[in-house]
Amino acid sequence: MGYFPFFIDIRDKRGVIIGGGKVAARKIEKLQPFEPVLFVIAPEIIPRIQETERVFLKRRRFTEKDLEGAFFVIAASDDEEANARAAAYCREKGIFFNAADDKESCGFLFPALVKSGALTIGVSTEGASPGAAAAVKSKIAEQLPSRTEEILDYLAALRPLAKERIEDAYARASFLRETAVFCMEANRVLSEEETQERMQSYQNPHPKRIPGVVLAGAGCGAYDLITVRGLNALKRAEVVVYDALTDERLLEYAPESCEKIDVGKRCGKCCRTQEEINGLLIQEAKKGKRVVRLKGGDPFVFGRGGEEVLALKEQGIPVTEIPGITSAIAVPAAAGIPVTHRDISRSFHVITGHTKGKENSLPENFETLAALNGTLIFLMGLLHLPEITKKLLECGKDPDTPAAVVHGGFDGQFVSVRGTLSDIAKEAKQEEIEAPAVIIIGETAGFDFFSTTQ
Repeated sequence: MGYFPFFIDIRDKRGVIIGGGKVAARKIEKLQPFEPVLFVIAPEIIPRIQETERVFLKRRRFTEKDLEGAFFVIAASDDEEANARAAAYCREKGIFFNAADDKESCGFLFPALVKSGALTIGVSTEGASPGAAAAVKSKIAEQLPSRTEEILDYLAALRPLAKERIEDAYARASFLRETAVFCMEANRVLSEEETQERMQSYQNPHPKRIPGVVLAGAGCGAYDLITVRGLNALKRAEVVVYDALTDERLLEYAPESCEKIDVGKRCGKCCRTQEEINGLLIQEAKKGKRVVRLKGGDPFVFGRGGEEVLALKEQGIPVTEIPGITSAIAVPAAAGIPVTHRDISRSFHVITGHTKGKENSLPENFETLAALNGTLIFLMGLLHLPEITKKLLECGKDPDTPAAVVHGGFDGQFVSVRGTLSDIAKEAKQEEIEAPAVIIIGETAGFDFFSTTQ
């Protein structure tokens, strides 16, 4: 069962706490900043609770009459019979109910809380691990600017001023969003002069500003391989156009209002053609939106980023590129294979497994490839692995040349198959290696740097 994280106003609402010990005290401390009116009912109540403001004490066992008119009830005692009676009453009357260490009885759960002025962040694991929720909460708290409370007060005061000065709703929303991002990242509020200057730039929405398109490499595999610059672009995006070979956890970094468009392509199967994707980028950019084209690996390493740049420039749309970690290097490295190594491989060559308009075509110039001493890296070539190895052998490549096929996933796990040029196709088929996979052929494919047996 999932718990939706509603944020509910409990100021001056009646809350009943059944229990007067340490557990009850911790619950009360979490509730206090939100100013409910709390009634604590227990035969014994520790001094820590007695000294708390806005708390009314009743030193006795509770009765159902104590729960009448309550907005929420929390059972924080070790009296299981009393807790069960309270849970039954609350279910019947539709009162929010929580019981410590009894998830099944709860109508709501206590999250791990981060509170800084108007900012409230609740972290919950649906009761699976309060410890994990607390660990995540600590990480979030570490990332918050030290002046968060001051910044939020400033941003709240800015909203009515923006509504008065910036007539265009879209421009106003952009101004508020981008100012918020700036303040949180810079850990400061804008001066009055800076505020007026920034606001003035949004007051005349015509002609529409075209922020342009950012081609951002998402890196290869798990979401945390994206660059800081790429992540910052995502945080400011108004539209994200993303591929299948990107970890969708990255989308969580985009603003909530950001439109997310999946144009996933894999193994020649796609929901949109490249021409349609180009048209989509142009269309969204011309609306004046900040567009991020999120591409797996690096946009310019067989990612068709160049085609998208040319299409955008033809329409006069500004475009920039943020490099990503290409699978040609990252996937072999994850399997303990360097693409170069002194005295063994002084170069590496990245080859596509198929060419534009010829999805089932093999690469050309196998004679040249077979004669190279460096590492050969084939992307998008798993389907053609038998043909690739056959062609290299026919062109004189040593059949005992080390070879490997490596598959990587978004979970950071990698599966590799090792062999030689003569048998790697058979080994990969036997191990049922799936796309996307990287094929490595050359002396460095004999390394396994991270193996515990080497």
